[in-house]
Amino acid sequence: MTISHLAKTLAFVSILAVCCAAAAAENGWGSLFDGKSLDGWQQHNGKAKYEVKDGTILGTSVPNSPNSFLCTKKDYGDFELQFEVMVDAELNSGVQIRSHSKKDYQNGRVHGYQVEIAVSGFSGGIYDEARRGKFLNPEGQQEKARGLLKKDAWNSYRVVCRGDHIQTWVNGVQVTDLKDDMTASGFIGLQVHGVGNRTDPLRAQWRNIRLRELKP
Repeated sequence: MTISHLAKTLAFVSILAVCCAAAAAENGWGSLFDGKSLDGWQQHNGKAKYEVKDGTILGTSVPNSPNSFLCTKKDYGDFELQFEVMVDAELNSGVQIRSHSKKDYQNGRVHGYQVEIAVSGFSGGIYDEARRGKFLNPEGQQEKARGLLKKDAWNSYRVVCRGDHIQTWVNGVQVTDLKDDMTASGFIGLQVHGVGNRTDPLRAQWRNIRLRELKP
């Protein structure tokens, strides 16, 4: 390859990179986790340990702690959220959406919609954490979702909230398609469930957490 051809090739690659970045920006996608720090996040409720490890957010259980949540400092209303998660088979977890922590509600207890994460559980189902205390999906869907979340592997989630319409997908399979208008906006939260007095640590990891806000 001549110097002239090399220069043209490098110029083309540079232009292509700029175009791709511009296209991504136009689509509105942004990362909630920079892969290096927990900037933009804050912990509520329990004492589980959250840290950055190998480009992931690692949550580790501790004994005698209530449910723990690492939450975005910003609230979101209508959005599309995508992330990857890997969780120990013995640990129940989830991601809060449109959720809140208020001093006048059970001393700041995190409450709101939770997208379930559980090996052999109802992964992708919507549980109403610390509020109605039940899954909001129609009856009969839980068994269909069992086995979607793979053990010892990264699993992909997609969540779309627009108005009262909530949809979820786990590893490309749609699990939730429901309408509920109790909460229109709130934070995103990564849950490490309480494990009672169990002393051996259980872990949940998240990576590639990105979100784009949608027009109402």
